[in-house]
Amino acid sequence: MEEKFRVESDLLGELKVPADAYYGVQTQRGINNYHISRKKMRDYPDYVIAIAYVKLAAVQTNHSLGVINDEIAGAISQACREIIDGKLHENFPIDMMQGGAGTSVNMNANEVIANRALEIMGHKKGEYQYCYPNDHCNCGQSTNDVYPTTIRLAIIRMNKSLVASLTGLISALRYKGDEYKDTIKMGRTQLQDAVPMTAGQEFNAYANNLEEEILNLERNVKLLHEINMGGTAIGTGLNAVPGFAKLCAANLSKLTGETFISASDLVEATPDTGAYVSYSSALKRLAVKLSKICNDFRLMASGPRCGLHEINLPAKAPGSSIMPGKVNPVIPEVTNQVCFKVIGNDTTISFAAEAGQLELNVMEPVITECMFESLWWLRNAIDTLTEECVLGITVNRERCYEMVKNSIGIVTALNPYIGYKTSTKVAKEALETNRSVYDIVLEQDIMTKEQLDLALDPKEMLKPHKFELPKK
Repeated sequence: MEEKFRVESDLLGELKVPADAYYGVQTQRGINNYHISRKKMRDYPDYVIAIAYVKLAAVQTNHSLGVINDEIAGAISQACREIIDGKLHENFPIDMMQGGAGTSVNMNANEVIANRALEIMGHKKGEYQYCYPNDHCNCGQSTNDVYPTTIRLAIIRMNKSLVASLTGLISALRYKGDEYKDTIKMGRTQLQDAVPMTAGQEFNAYANNLEEEILNLERNVKLLHEINMGGTAIGTGLNAVPGFAKLCAANLSKLTGETFISASDLVEATPDTGAYVSYSSALKRLAVKLSKICNDFRLMASGPRCGLHEINLPAKAPGSSIMPGKVNPVIPEVTNQVCFKVIGNDTTISFAAEAGQLELNVMEPVITECMFESLWWLRNAIDTLTEECVLGITVNRERCYEMVKNSIGIVTALNPYIGYKTSTKVAKEALETNRSVYDIVLEQDIMTKEQLDLALDPKEMLKPHKFELPKK
């Protein structure tokens, strides 16, 4: 069956568009031009919803200022609300990677909203004399203020999902911290034995470490609440009526529940990508910390016979096509790899931000794709790590205690009583003779058994305490 088309035209001439598509000629050109990332705008629902909110705030502003009449404003508003509710998303097929500083994205939204508005008013798709993508849906706007505002709102929405996932991981770590609060293990520095601690302390330290990142994300996401709507092409406000900028920010705030403010200098705000750099840096910082934690899990689970074997990670897949019985730490491994991707994306965002020229940064599409990818991948990786790994971790209590008991590192606890020099001699002899610190101290009559038992009580080595022992 021959597919039905309608013919639309733009600056470059006529082009066939699928008859049932809500998008139009400029979106079709974008489809034809960009086959880069294989990721589409519609793959990120928050992105599509965000631009619908921006367009809704704009039409409300234009209607209030008397620029657009009741019928057209009402139809455009209804179309925007339908997109916000999850409808028509399949009509946003633009590749995430594109030239034109986001023009294809903005026109995709303008065309979909215009054609749906035409239907609402009783007209056919493409009868733009009644509602035109540029004159009505893009009234008082430009890609150069719509696109960055949309990106900011999308990131704000996606950040909430990321924080929710991170909160879940923190809760799982705290649960493990409570479960193993009395399990003694050896702490290590530079991969060498240090001093005893509990497995609970270790898990809680991870939780506290990540909790800092929630504060850091929220601190940086606030930078994205300053927008340049009403600046139009370069921030001078050409083609926007007086009062548009502040009223549009207020309307967008009311619609989304976020506190958006209009930039005090729209010319400065239009090419500025500093907020993206800061927020991406916060994602990178989270990724660095998360990857370090996964490194620790892999080390502590190493073995089972020839490694640390302090913890057991849930077995998720056979680990080898040649070695029977091998099970690999696949969940921490995949999380590590996601973190590497986020770190790389941050570098790309930095280069793209630097590449801005004069009154516009045309590299915002790659900033957008990298930012969305980092947010999406991180959230999914954190959920996977929480559900498929952390909640199922068990600690090998006996193994951990045996390593503490046989460790040279416990000699550190004797420093306040016998001095660093004597402690060093004991440690050296223990290493050379493969004997325990405990036995050597007793054999050389350096301390009594009562004194030694008290000094080396594992519970006493987990916190600050006074250095008082029974007299010899």
